[in-house]
Amino acid sequence: MIEIPNKIDKSELTDKPRAVFNGIIEEIDTEDKAQKAIEILRTHKIVGFDTETRPSFTKGLGHKIALLQLSTNDIAYLFRLNKMGIPDCVADFLTDSDIIKVGLSVKDDFNSLASRRELKPAGFVELQELCGGMGIEEKGLQKMYGLLFGERISKNQQLSNWEIENLTESQRQYAALDAWACLRIYHYVMDLKKSGDYVLIRKYAEESNTEEG
Repeated sequence: MIEIPNKIDKSELTDKPRAVFNGIIEEIDTEDKAQKAIEILRTHKIVGFDTETRPSFTKGLGHKIALLQLSTNDIAYLFRLNKMGIPDCVADFLTDSDIIKVGLSVKDDFNSLASRRELKPAGFVELQELCGGMGIEEKGLQKMYGLLFGERISKNQQLSNWEIENLTESQRQYAALDAWACLRIYHYVMDLKKSGDYVLIRKYAEESNTEEG
C-alpha cells in the first residue's frame, strides 16, 4: 500500500534529488518543423502540456505567450510561438478532443494562447482536479511532483526571458521537464486510482497552500 500525503512543506523539498528529463528536446521554430512534430505527437493518445511567457517587471506591461511545450515520455517539443505564431497544425492539435493534453492551471494557459490566436482548446486534463479528486491538496507542480516522486523541480528559469533568440540549455531543460512532469503525474495517479493501492495521509491540515504553479 502506497502512502500519499495530502500536502508537503516546501522545506521538505530542499534536500530532495533534482528531477531531470532524460529524453530528447527539440525546438520548433518554423511551420514545417511544427507539422512534422505534430504528426509524431498525433501517434500518442496522451501528452504533457505547458507554456512559458516572458515575465514583465513593469506594471501594465504584458507579453504574449512565447513557448508551448508538448511532451511524450521520450521527447519534448518546444514550439517557439514568438517566432512563428500558432500554425494551423498546432491549433488543430490543441482543439482535438481525441488527444488528451495534460497540464496544470490550464485555464491560465488558454488565456495566454488566446493572445496569439483565437481557438477553443479541447481534450485537456487539469492536474489540480485530477489530484484533488484523490485528496492531494497541493496546487503547484513543484510540490505536487515532489509529494508523489520525492524529487525536486527547480524553478530557477521560470522568470527568465523566453523570447531570447536562442534558448539556453537550462531553459530547454526547464521547459521540457515541466511538460513531461505533468504527463508523468497523470500516468502515476491514474495507475493508483485504477489499482486502489494507496492510502491518503493527512499532513499540515491547518496550513494553507500558497505555492503557485
